[in-house]
Amino acid sequence: MLEDIEFREIQQLARTQKLTVAAWVRQVLRAARLREPQGDADKKLQVIRAGSRHAFPVADIDQINTEIQQGYLGGSGR
Repeated sequence: MLEDIEFREIQQLARTQKLTVAAWVRQVLRAARLREPQGDADKKLQVIRAGSRHAFPVADIDQINTEIQQGYLGGSGR
């Protein structure tokens, strides 16, 4: 249940987006749901910690970009 003023404000918001109130509410609820973290926080931390224990080779960003560009050009380096 909403106060009358709240409902009128929501109606106006929906109207400005050319939506029904129901469609506007569904859209807002979907967006809110997507912003909320999903899954077990402890499991996510375990995965991050496991990944951080590895030592992967890295290069200077300029070297990486050059290699990527060479790949796009078929290795010709043009």
